[in-house]
Amino acid sequence: MNFIRGTDWKIEGSSAVTLGKFDGMHRGHQVLLNELMKYSRKELTTIVFTFGTSPYELLKGSKQVLMTNEEKELFCEYSGADLLIEYPFTDEVCRMSAEEFVKKVIVEQMHAKVIIVGTDFGFGYKRQGNVELLRALAPVYGFEVRAMEKLSDDTGREISSTYIREELELGHMEKAADLMGTPYSVHGQIIHGNRLGRTYGIPTINMVPDPHKILPPNGVYVSRAWIGGRIYGAVSNIGVRPTVSDEKKINLETFLFDFEGELYGETATIELLHFVRPERKFASVDELQKQIHADSDAAKKWLQG
Repeated sequence: MNFIRGTDWKIEGSSAVTLGKFDGMHRGHQVLLNELMKYSRKELTTIVFTFGTSPYELLKGSKQVLMTNEEKELFCEYSGADLLIEYPFTDEVCRMSAEEFVKKVIVEQMHAKVIIVGTDFGFGYKRQGNVELLRALAPVYGFEVRAMEKLSDDTGREISSTYIREELELGHMEKAADLMGTPYSVHGQIIHGNRLGRTYGIPTINMVPDPHKILPPNGVYVSRAWIGGRIYGAVSNIGVRPTVSDEKKINLETFLFDFEGELYGETATIELLHFVRPERKFASVDELQKQIHADSDAAKKWLQG
């Protein structure tokens, strides 16, 4: 898959495009992606269009996201789309009228013949553009509009990024996975830690999550690690490691089952599957060591079903 960032570009040939914020790439977003991929067989370039810095972040002052841009890129690549466009949400773009956005970006830059959006899609200055406007402009600019209904879960509530955020805040990892269609994960580079785990026979890999990444509550989680094409059962801790450190930087520390070796500098995706317990400070390293072994045993049992 190819990536485009910036505003100075044009697509060669015609395209099918799906547009949205795509925070989390949850099951509702996957409906759009699945519809998009139908057009890959019709010799159209399949494009996922989003903003490199989302409108929500800029307009609401929030910097917390379910999925970093790098994680979004990986997801789109796995989906089979030809191109991911991360369009800067500049002041000029923010003030662009809805029809101007259609004409300049969707038609002139992407040469879109098919536009796939959710029924609640809004765009342009003050979100004045919607599906009805796209349909009205379709015969003018020669594109087709596919508006997909939102999905709901088994409670009848619509699946949304807000819903997922609420479940993550409560540590409900299984529910978050159900809404997303895949376990909630953290992707990043493995870094050097303080190597204390080695001293008590439980070596761990360490990652510092992107500061904009939403994390569930500090604590211990049953996890699964994807590293270098291999999958490992694991147990992870999110937090500041209060027993062995006075630092306040959030760290993701993971003990891989059935692994020996060095992984520094590798990239890893850690799926957080089940909340075990909150992080807490222990009276001694010996007490912490006993708890880590107990957490590991609990995680192995959970993974075995």
